[in-house]
Amino acid sequence: MNKERQKRISKFLSYILRHHPDSIGIELDSGGWAEVSELLRASARGGLRITLDELRTVVEENDKQRFSFSEDGHRIRANQGHSIPVDLGYSQVAPPEVLYHGTARRFLDSIRRDGLQRGRRHHVHLSPDAATARKVGQRYGKPIILRVQAGQMYNDGYKFYLSTNGIWLTECVPPSYLRFPDSK
Repeated sequence: MNKERQKRISKFLSYILRHHPDSIGIELDSGGWAEVSELLRASARGGLRITLDELRTVVEENDKQRFSFSEDGHRIRANQGHSIPVDLGYSQVAPPEVLYHGTARRFLDSIRRDGLQRGRRHHVHLSPDAATARKVGQRYGKPIILRVQAGQMYNDGYKFYLSTNGIWLTECVPPSYLRFPDSK
């Protein structure tokens, strides 16, 4: 399967499994899982035929590990980033002292004022390292990397969760816990 096809399927799965399963007539269970066979049938009815092998390739080779199969391989879900109510079953975990968030310069004024907000998603997404945050920030323009004082937040009572693909999740990051790069 070529990279363009892989990207198209990945974007489709993100849309369906994170935001709009109803757009192809499927339902996710409370944990965000969809039956693989039902997803493949509904996708074909909706105009995008995906083979089981293609689905496996997208799950296994996605650089951000956005999706997971259940242990038996009969169900699939997005690992995070949902705008619909799901319980991913993540346990609270103590984060490292510092995490990172990649963004673009045009968002800095609102972030300085309001901190990092989850918006329509369940959580704010934080990266374990600056390189990952830079990749995220590049989607929005020239990346700016913010340092998040996650250890201090945790000590102050904020909850953190670690997704299966290594992304850290929290409800918000107030401005006082953010360290901005020098504005030069």
